[in-house]
Amino acid sequence: MSRAERPRLVIAAVHSSSGKTTITGGIIAALTAAGLRVHPYKVGPDYIDPGYLGLAAGSRADNLDTWLTDEAVMKRIFVSASKDADISVIEGVMGLYDGGQNGISSTAQIARVLNAPVLLVIDVRSMGESAAAVAKGFRDYDRSVDIRGVIINRYGSDSHKNMVCEAIERIGIPVLGAVPRNKEAEVRERHLGLLPVEENNSREHNEKIRMMIEPAVNLEAIIKIARSAPALEEGSIISQQSDKKVKIAVARDEAFSFYYPESIAAVEAAGAEMIYFSPLHDESIPECHGLIFGGGFPEVFAAQLAANLSMKGSISRAAKRGMPVYAECGGFMYLTNEIIDFDGRLHKMTGLIPMSCKMNDSMRTVGYVTAEALDDNIIAVKGEKLRGHEFHFSTAEPEGPIQYAFEFTKNRTQEKYTAGFASDNILGSYLHLHFAGFPKAAERLVDRCLKYKNRL
Repeated sequence: MSRAERPRLVIAAVHSSSGKTTITGGIIAALTAAGLRVHPYKVGPDYIDPGYLGLAAGSRADNLDTWLTDEAVMKRIFVSASKDADISVIEGVMGLYDGGQNGISSTAQIARVLNAPVLLVIDVRSMGESAAAVAKGFRDYDRSVDIRGVIINRYGSDSHKNMVCEAIERIGIPVLGAVPRNKEAEVRERHLGLLPVEENNSREHNEKIRMMIEPAVNLEAIIKIARSAPALEEGSIISQQSDKKVKIAVARDEAFSFYYPESIAAVEAAGAEMIYFSPLHDESIPECHGLIFGGGFPEVFAAQLAANLSMKGSISRAAKRGMPVYAECGGFMYLTNEIIDFDGRLHKMTGLIPMSCKMNDSMRTVGYVTAEALDDNIIAVKGEKLRGHEFHFSTAEPEGPIQYAFEFTKNRTQEKYTAGFASDNILGSYLHLHFAGFPKAAERLVDRCLKYKNRL
């Protein structure tokens, strides 16, 4: 099997909210400004951080996850997506060793599988020489993780910086960057995390981050570490485009933006031409044979979505004709009868799913799940198990009898519960799925779209 040179680096952290997205984005922007082609990645199922990483690189970013896909597929995604890059920069998730049950899809696991060197970000607010103990503990906890250096973040003064850096370097760990506290670099947040880049596409903000990070880190050393990573086996090549020819319209705008590039590519490989439309701004769906509604923030734009009567009517008519409709999380909410927003206001949605969605003041669930199909649907057969994740503040209550789509099992607690909705041609739930991890689902969706096309 051939091997591929892929200069690469993982930027991890001690815990969530350490500032690793800002630091990673700044390093990517600095490397790009230096003339390097950078391909960014994000560990885990996150949809929002990759937007900022892609903005910094002037390209797309991909997700690396070993729950949504297996290790071999994850590795293939990395090798394939980075083939034209001079360097790949991978932002971790949460703390370095945090992930699903038994460490599944942790940053440490991804780093080991990809044999990638790691830089550790330590937030040193309210911390002095203890930062060295933290760095030593992370290095010694698992020596199979190749920690090459530390970047300290949010130091308060030069004396604070010097104290921390000297302590860390005394234990033999290089300090490759020191970033001061800077509120201007922070990205606005909302209930699911950072404000999506679709609503915050600020080149000026990105430039501020670059100008803050560029002088604060040792770019030359970072590039050298990335280039020291050994070659990787290329693995099997993704299957070629199927000869099936259908058009699937994908909802994509400020309200619906949660899509994995390689997941979309898996549907394309199954035989679909993907075309994009906006439930917010367009009057009707485009000419197509199937619809996909991804996650996002329909609750934020609920009034505008509700007011677009022509779009809702267009979707409803297509569904009644038997067009396959697949929806995840925010897309699922849009297909229900109504969304009740954070202020208690009711907004009428498309009405394809006889449920009501209500926003809550706290998170309802987050984490990896297994979804077992309760009956045949447009992507799975009865009893088949799909791996995905949930992340939502809303709850969906049925309005009368309902045909649930799945039995969900939470990965961490093994709690089981029925969820979602399925009919002959409609499937919607809170499940976020990666089609590259379950290509059979993409093939079945395209098959259903083809059958619909042939009936026209």
